[in-house]
Amino acid sequence: MRKNYFLSLIFLLMLFSCKDEKMEGVEVESSFVNFEINAVPYAKLSTYAFFTGELKNLTPSSKVIPYEPASSLFTDYALKKRFIWMPQGVKATFDADDKTLNFPVGTVLIKSFYYNTVQPNNTTKILETRLMIRKSTGWIFAEYMWNDEQTEANLVTGTDFTSGSSKNLTFKKENNEVMNIDYRIPSESECYACHKLDNKPVPIGVKPQNINTTYSYEGGVKNQLQKLVDEGYLLSYPSNIVSTVNYKDTSKPVDIRLRSYLDINCAHCHQQNARCDYRAIRLSFSQTTNLTNMGVCVMADEPQGPSLEKIITPGNHNKSVMSFRLNSVDESNRMPLLGRTIVHDEGVELLKQWINSLNQNCP
Repeated sequence: MRKNYFLSLIFLLMLFSCKDEKMEGVEVESSFVNFEINAVPYAKLSTYAFFTGELKNLTPSSKVIPYEPASSLFTDYALKKRFIWMPQGVKATFDADDKTLNFPVGTVLIKSFYYNTVQPNNTTKILETRLMIRKSTGWIFAEYMWNDEQTEANLVTGTDFTSGSSKNLTFKKENNEVMNIDYRIPSESECYACHKLDNKPVPIGVKPQNINTTYSYEGGVKNQLQKLVDEGYLLSYPSNIVSTVNYKDTSKPVDIRLRSYLDINCAHCHQQNARCDYRAIRLSFSQTTNLTNMGVCVMADEPQGPSLEKIITPGNHNKSVMSFRLNSVDESNRMPLLGRTIVHDEGVELLKQWINSLNQNCP
């Protein structure tokens, strides 16, 4: 009896030991994200569990993949952190260099806007997090506004999402200039105005041409498209993508830099079947090899007087309507109309350099 007891005990120990070894050898993949497509958008950003630890640190959970386009949309000098999450078992597909990746149902694109030089103490403050969620009926917007304690971001609904709102903010630019602005939290219609194509909401920045660049991930530097493939988020992509560049990179030709800048800041409206398709210019990176599409020697739809008739007057930024609009903060004149309330000095200077480098004569 005593012998049988010890034999049984040894057997049980061996059984549990084998189970432990087997479990240690199995890789359990879980995103840890809380996502029920019929229940989203949730009332609080934290409910999704996109981030681990303190929410304000924006430390991504497993399978929440950071990304960054080669050139960034200007939003009153706000900094941005962007992420992609997709449910298990589905993949995005490649359509074209200049077309947004074809994301499956359940995809969430996450973008937080923040400043790290908020005055008077150069503190970091996150203002908003915008989600685009791919449902079976198409993309929807979910706007989350952060509280002053930076502990939570709450879904903006009702009147606030219909009319939008503003937050007063004082921050310091890289050149140490102190700016006081009324940062704009967009309404749903404002989101739709920029993200509209063929009368449907679509993402802007996640085009292969924009993310065919390297990113420093926790595990090392890697091409962002390859990272999506490795994570099981993208089926494949070609090796010959004609890509945009970082417009701040002065080692690149000024025309490529400007075309990249206009692509990310302006092309989503100035394209066929988009908000400004009635305008004379087409500013997608794939189309601006043609100077006419950029407005060179083209009469403006709305001239600003006898000295401001052409969109681009070669060699003279002071006689170019595009330069005038980028320099304006007046809602009736500025370009882009939405997404900024102040002048982007670096963008204006880049445009000026390019215009003044042109030496052709208009007919």
